[in-house]
Amino acid sequence: MTKDPLVVFTPSGKRGRFPVGTPVLTAARQLGVDLDSVCGGRGICSKCQITPAYGDFPKHGVHVAQDALSDWNKVEERYDQKRGLKPGRRLGCQATVQRDVVIDVPAESQVHRQVVRKAATARVIEMDPATRIFYVEVEEPDMHEPTGDLERLARALKAQWDIPGITADVSLLGQLQPILRKGDWKITVALNKSAAEATPHLIAAWPGLHEGGIYGLAIDLGSTTIAAHLTNLDTGEVVASSGIMNPQIRFGEDLMSRVSYSMMNPGGDVEMTRAVREAIDTLAVEIAKEAGIAPSLILETVFVCNPVMHHLLLGIDPVELGQAPFALATSNSLTLTARDLDLTSLPASAQVYILPCIAGHVGADAAAVALSEEPGKSEDLVLVVDVGTNAEILLGDKTRVLACSSPTGPAFEGAQISSGQRAAPGAIEAIRIDPETKEPRFRVIGCDKWSNEEGFWEETAATGITGICGSGIIEAVAELRTAGLLDPSGLIGGPAQTGTDRCVAEGRTHSYLIHDATAEGGPRITVTQGDIRAIQLAKSALYAGARLLMDTRGVDKVDRVVLAGAFGAHISPQHAMVLGMIPDVPLDKVTSAGNAAGTGARIALCNLAARREIERVVREITKVETAIEPKFQEHFVNANAIPHATDAFPELNKIVTLPQVSFNSGGEDGGGRRRRRRG
Repeated sequence: MTKDPLVVFTPSGKRGRFPVGTPVLTAARQLGVDLDSVCGGRGICSKCQITPAYGDFPKHGVHVAQDALSDWNKVEERYDQKRGLKPGRRLGCQATVQRDVVIDVPAESQVHRQVVRKAATARVIEMDPATRIFYVEVEEPDMHEPTGDLERLARALKAQWDIPGITADVSLLGQLQPILRKGDWKITVALNKSAAEATPHLIAAWPGLHEGGIYGLAIDLGSTTIAAHLTNLDTGEVVASSGIMNPQIRFGEDLMSRVSYSMMNPGGDVEMTRAVREAIDTLAVEIAKEAGIAPSLILETVFVCNPVMHHLLLGIDPVELGQAPFALATSNSLTLTARDLDLTSLPASAQVYILPCIAGHVGADAAAVALSEEPGKSEDLVLVVDVGTNAEILLGDKTRVLACSSPTGPAFEGAQISSGQRAAPGAIEAIRIDPETKEPRFRVIGCDKWSNEEGFWEETAATGITGICGSGIIEAVAELRTAGLLDPSGLIGGPAQTGTDRCVAEGRTHSYLIHDATAEGGPRITVTQGDIRAIQLAKSALYAGARLLMDTRGVDKVDRVVLAGAFGAHISPQHAMVLGMIPDVPLDKVTSAGNAAGTGARIALCNLAARREIERVVREITKVETAIEPKFQEHFVNANAIPHATDAFPELNKIVTLPQVSFNSGGEDGGGRRRRRRG
């Protein structure tokens, strides 16, 4: 008895025998091969393209003849004439098996495409979104067999896609009938399956074959900024990224001030909720316009945010988060609709997924960082720091992961700084101070040259030198310390003490002059003693949080540090260590992960299994509450010194010699107590 032809799929290696005449797409489905198709095998979507390989394959034990697949048919010829097929490509729904064959499924034809994340620890995101589209042909109504359009649609999905059943919002039922008739009973539907056991939910429909794609938003809802990535839910490609200031800043720059606003102002929480939802609506419209798509194609949104922002997004008064025991209304993940959040720019039935929170002060943004950076899978002890107005800190390895939140304030983002500004063209983002001449050179956003290089001033003429952003002020303070212009207590010396007229008197303290354009009507950019104090407070809170986790773990050092957040991506590890923001490790063990919270949101948007994974992981993370730990204050005070009052930095000392200077003239302990009273 002759055996049926053997079909081997690469790169999966799956194989099986199928009768002559079996379509390649059918064989792929029966073997569970990752071969895409939206049209259900009708030869009109082209997503099931495959490449047959011919010749001898000893590894697979087969010889593939030229006639292993059926000849081209009219459907393939028509598609090739209209849109073109790459040489050697076939449509899997049209080509049928004739003999033993080896078939390659190219990356663009795989449902679960791998998207390489361009970050320090590059890895892949497997595409398995909760929302997908399906093309079906629905039976026309028959008065002799009365059934509703929704029921016949469900029957078609069962027959053509093996989808056992669907649910639908009442609001969408009214659109279904005209869509079916406009498409001549051919329809593309978007179904969302938010959980493994859930019945797919109908959230959008188009007449005929919809080829415009569907999109999702991954939103990092921060205290200061709202960042969004518009992502193609078919390919995983980020088609546009944009951000907007969080309008809640007007109610308070930090989280506790917003909680206080809610406490002190009846209805304040409602006001803040309305403001942030309107901002998200605005951002959605702007990012869709930038990508050249209609907002109606944005069918899913994933949010990551800290607990206070989480509650205000949901319309929950955050008052309980302002006092022990810092109880969340809910810490579980949530699946909602755009309608539930009054997001009018998106389709009412568009799905919203919010990652779980870890604890009362450790939110869904920290969960997203854990999803992105996976400290629980690390062989060595890694400290992950997501730097922002509220820093999320994770410490862990395969044995245990700990998490805390630290109130660093907005100084790291350029706020509360005399010449500070948000990162924008014209802002100083990097600075170097010559330890001999004490003269600065700097680089601004929008220009790759340093200020002492030829062409710099011409290239920056349009933007000007407008201020200093977060990464710039960090580097400035660290450079002042390295150049001997700033003592360990954080005091800037005077011109006689430092040997430079750039240290100018301002009342009873001194400032360092970086750039003076007042003669041309421009700004005078300095680093003041108040700026130093703001950075000291921020970095002390950050370091104290990290030390608290290390204490809980019973260690005095970590193996490596990952700086996350948009800010973390632009700061040099050496400057962060000189400042004492992070524990002492070899510099090559300090890496950047970019916007890890945003990446975590993207992973959750693109992969349904990742949602289940992070929901499991957060339950295993040990939460440390900085607000009630007595040791936090001790660590905070010691971390005020630059880099630190008591902790040694041997790795830093191998590459940097910090001048032993003191500019305190009042006889007190480095001026620290006097300045604390004034602060």
